[in-house]
Amino acid sequence: MLDFLTVVERYEETAYNIFVFNRNLRNKLTDALADTPAVLIVGARQVGKTTLARLVQDKNYLTFDDANTLSIARQSPPDFIRNLSKPVVIDEVQLCPEILPVIKQVIDNDRTAAGQFILTGSANVLTLPKVSESLAGRIEILTLRTLSQNEIEGREANFADKIFAEEFDFPTIFPNEERDDLLTRMLVGGYPEAVSRRTDGRRQDWFASYLTTILQRDIRDLANIEGLTDMPRLLSMLAARASGLLNVAEISRSIGFPQMTLHRYLALLEKVFLIETVPAWSGSLKSRLVKAPKIYITDTGLLSYLQGLNLKKINNEPTLAGSLTENFVALELKKQLGGSATGAEMFHFRTSNDREIDIILENRAGELVAVEVKAGSSVNPNDFKNLQMLAESLPKKFKRGIILYAGDQFLSFGKNLYLVPVSALWN
Repeated sequence: MLDFLTVVERYEETAYNIFVFNRNLRNKLTDALADTPAVLIVGARQVGKTTLARLVQDKNYLTFDDANTLSIARQSPPDFIRNLSKPVVIDEVQLCPEILPVIKQVIDNDRTAAGQFILTGSANVLTLPKVSESLAGRIEILTLRTLSQNEIEGREANFADKIFAEEFDFPTIFPNEERDDLLTRMLVGGYPEAVSRRTDGRRQDWFASYLTTILQRDIRDLANIEGLTDMPRLLSMLAARASGLLNVAEISRSIGFPQMTLHRYLALLEKVFLIETVPAWSGSLKSRLVKAPKIYITDTGLLSYLQGLNLKKINNEPTLAGSLTENFVALELKKQLGGSATGAEMFHFRTSNDREIDIILENRAGELVAVEVKAGSSVNPNDFKNLQMLAESLPKKFKRGIILYAGDQFLSFGKNLYLVPVSALWN
């Protein structure tokens, strides 16, 4: 099993708990501050945005979670911003979007001054009216997700870069990680506070309180919506469909919401980083492609809480591991891509006759890496048929195809086709 006691002991050694974790985004944040006037770090509450920002700049710090600071800023945004000592960290900027046009003016007065503002937001403020136009070209946006497994282990994140490299090689045998160990990683997830909890029961209590805070505070701050009590039911329904296609019409019928209302709720849940959609890949194949996005819950610990999953339940119902494992792999790749130099984006692939590939990664050069996810510890050659189909259909774009599985061997299954342990993501 994971040695969470060791993690907790490291976690408790410092004043800012998350300081013990070296975040994949830290170098990218430092680079951005060297040549960009403002950087916005967005992500769910409690993922470590404040700590990451203060690791880089801890001298001047303000948060709009403080009622007095928020009141002063709202009273006169120009005076508030212009009297600040810079560089400055401003936390939870979505609570006072009125300051963003003023920040634009300050930046425009001196475009040569880099790293003036580090902003954080627990909601995607660039989706708010007029905000995206205010800071276009003046701000770099970084998305901080929950802890990746390599961050928890204190290891370098290089899998996302390695799968696009010219040479693709791993040890033939990986350090053995038992199935229950892998499942434990997924069940715990990556919220720092959840990782630090010593028992499953304490983690479940934390997730319950966390969701209550998000639904009763952040979503209510963003929009006046009726039926807020229906949000937990909607989240649970989405969790049951995690790693699958987002079928709004079917969910609307099942939950009894008009589609217009459902679209609004889904946008709010995505805005506060509880769910994430992955678009369909729309490449140049002759096959007719399904265009619906896939949906993921942004943390597998949260997904497990919403579905009431634990080791005993999964071992009794092994089919539950499939969607959980794919959700886990997709998120781990997303976390590594955030700090990667490849510039790769994530898609999924499905044709109208149900030829499906779980994950498609496409880099800036248009090269494709196709990834299938298997929850089991064994595969057979037939499992590679969709990867082979894509390789034959797009020989100039196809870089390689990978099946990530719960075993411990790295094997080649033909030209540019590989079987790779899931643990290669962090080992």
